[in-house]
Amino acid sequence: MLTTNQHASSPSEEETFKYFPHTPEDVAAMLKAIGVKSIDDLYTDVPAAMRFKGDYQLPSAKSEVELRQWFRHLAAQNKPLVCFAGAGVYDHYIPAVIPSLVERSEYLTSYTPYQAEISQGTLHYIFEYQTMMASLTGMDVSNASMYDGTTATAEAAMMTVAAAHKADRVLLSSTVDKRTAAVVKTYAHVHGFRLEMVAEDNGITSRQDLRGMLEQGSVAGVIVQQPNRYGIVEDFTGLSDECHAKKALLVINSVAADLALLKTPGEWGADIAVGEAQSLGMPMSFGGPYLGYMCTTDKLVRKMPGRIVGQTVDTKGRRTFVLTLQAREQHIRRQKATSNICSNESLMALWVTIYMSIMGKQGLREAAQISYDGAHHLHDELLKTGRFTECFHHPFFNEFCLHYTGDVHALLSHLAANGILGGVDMGDGIIMMAVTEQRSLEEVEQLVKLV
Repeated sequence: MLTTNQHASSPSEEETFKYFPHTPEDVAAMLKAIGVKSIDDLYTDVPAAMRFKGDYQLPSAKSEVELRQWFRHLAAQNKPLVCFAGAGVYDHYIPAVIPSLVERSEYLTSYTPYQAEISQGTLHYIFEYQTMMASLTGMDVSNASMYDGTTATAEAAMMTVAAAHKADRVLLSSTVDKRTAAVVKTYAHVHGFRLEMVAEDNGITSRQDLRGMLEQGSVAGVIVQQPNRYGIVEDFTGLSDECHAKKALLVINSVAADLALLKTPGEWGADIAVGEAQSLGMPMSFGGPYLGYMCTTDKLVRKMPGRIVGQTVDTKGRRTFVLTLQAREQHIRRQKATSNICSNESLMALWVTIYMSIMGKQGLREAAQISYDGAHHLHDELLKTGRFTECFHHPFFNEFCLHYTGDVHALLSHLAANGILGGVDMGDGIIMMAVTEQRSLEEVEQLVKLV
């Protein structure tokens, strides 16, 4: 083994990097074919100010011991903070057994279960995932997961257009998370359907504006969020009837864990339920990997992207599992595919399946109730400080917005300096905070004291 103090002779580039797929001659031929002189020419559209011109701070070759020490030093520079931020990603409890099971080699290395005969374990847990997600959302059927909550919402928009045939307008509430809205707008631009934003009224979807847009006709789908991007729990009474009267489908995006207590999309009369499942015990992980869920009614099952695992029996009458529907470009002609997105790697679906199995219905409800209670306690205590005022007079779940009388950035910096990730700056002096079952009364009191 070479250490940092030992040096080998200098072999050629091809000998050193045998895993490089292209030789210098290959690269030159490709550049000539597309009419550029160098690889740098491919990046001329990137402004010079945005290009990294320095050297990467990477060490020279190290032994295993030295490498472990280097990474420990690097990790020590991270400063863990007590998280009161949310906006789509939440610090929920993760049972210790989940990483222990998920990190087993047969799960980490498994791939798409194309061959049912040798994929019964994978197909089984996906089937259980679908069963639990359909129950959680109150819908008829779930697919075998999507990439994340934002792309799942965009896929739902495309699904409404595919189901409508002639209608090409999709209405998106302005109270949907801005990042989700941006992804849906991208899909609309690429796939050629018209996306129109429904106005908001004091933090909730303007039903008057929505009715007016529905009256104009040619609406394939309406997308709303519950709780919405301000944390508000909206009242969707009669919304599905208004949509269906104009032959439009209703899509409800929800934080998965909140559905343990909130009225489900199925109960609201939604046709499609989508959202992010990170709240079901998945680590925040600096933004991923996450898990998008999609559930729908039996009527729309063949319009759903991704895969659906079904249950059957083998030649000996034993319970077995198969890929029942595979509406992907790998299985059918691309132009007829519902979607060309790859379904989420089922490792994340397995994570959520184990979490829901361990927590059970009662555990999910208790975690949601503790989060709800903690958020309302923090909300009331912050108002008592005199430094905050109400933004919206609507019910909320475990996340809320308040006006701050001072400098929001300065407040968040002050909290961070004292070990607390205090919330999300929503602009215009508004701060949004979230509370989960992870937050203790002492941590809530410490935040209020720092304010």
